[in-house]
Amino acid sequence: MPPYQDNAVVMENVRIVFRNFSGKEGMYNREGDRNFSVLLDDEVANAMAEDGWNVKWLNPREEGDSPQAYLTVAVNYKGRPPRVVMVTSRGRTPLDESEIEVLDWVDIANVDLIVRPYEWAVNGKTGIKAYLKSIFVTIHEDALELKYADLDQLPSRSGRVDE
Repeated sequence: MPPYQDNAVVMENVRIVFRNFSGKEGMYNREGDRNFSVLLDDEVANAMAEDGWNVKWLNPREEGDSPQAYLTVAVNYKGRPPRVVMVTSRGRTPLDESEIEVLDWVDIANVDLIVRPYEWAVNGKTGIKAYLKSIFVTIHEDALELKYADLDQLPSRSGRVDE
């Protein structure tokens, strides 16, 4: 079971799927709802489900495989905004609400995160929804990114000549 910190859960070296940091509308998402899911091992998934977290399971891809547990994490900038940091060989880059969508497309090497619980009750049903408190995403950089990492980055219009 991941350690609790002020009722928050710390998860290290996890794999995230169903990334929608941009909040784009889709088959399973309303416009503006930013979220992603964390894959869980069975022991953690069962413990969190017993505590009331909204753990779900993906059907097995092939016969003989086990269902894969996951937890959907909401990314909400109303109230307490999350701390979002992208880590590369050049250092750490904090991402704000206008920049976080870059995480939908990057090649991820590692993810460490903390989720906050939000206890809800609707029509006699209760549960715990996960909200992102902080996330550090280490980017897998390709050979060219590493080769040119020491060069300063210029604004995107640099070098252009307006006619």
